[in-house]
Amino acid sequence: MSQPVGREFVSATQTGLGEVDIRAAVTPALSEILTPAACRFVASLADRFEPRRQTLLAARTVRQARISNGELPGFLAETEAIRSGSWSVAPIPRDLADCRVEITGPPERKMLINALNSGASVYMADFEDSNAPTWPNLIEGQINLRDAIRRQIEYSSLDGKRYALNDQTATLFVRPRGWHLEDRGGSLLSRIRRSL
Repeated sequence: MSQPVGREFVSATQTGLGEVDIRAAVTPALSEILTPAACRFVASLADRFEPRRQTLLAARTVRQARISNGELPGFLAETEAIRSGSWSVAPIPRDLADCRVEITGPPERKMLINALNSGASVYMADFEDSNAPTWPNLIEGQINLRDAIRRQIEYSSLDGKRYALNDQTATLFVRPRGWHLEDRGGSLLSRIRRSL
């Protein structure tokens, strides 16, 4: 199956990614992120969770209509025992103990380097509200995160200024795109109509 992408057609068979349909130019960098193993993993998640996701999206629409008609939100009766029980969680990890200064922004390459080098305790790379959800932004954001985690991220501006990570950086958090959002860049044929 082929899909038009500007002047190009990219099909699942051309990408070697089986049932994954990428409706964008398949670059070498994209192929490093959307490997056959990664696509099989996403397909397995879709097989397992897509019916439940669709059920929850339908329930979300019904719930929103009730709230829009004046119903106030509340707690679920089945969680009363949790709320009234005596319980605790494990201590937070040392890297998360000091979150007094946190920066949030898109997973754009220069921003990622500058934020991690800023002296802040935490940088949250935000794939949702801070990031325009274009296919290139989503894939380049994944590439940038991979490179930052490997400490291989660099950037050179047009004026020749070079950016790289300092020895000590902020703790990296990632806010992924919400499970409820639909994206047009890719899909799993006959399984899921959602971005990868």
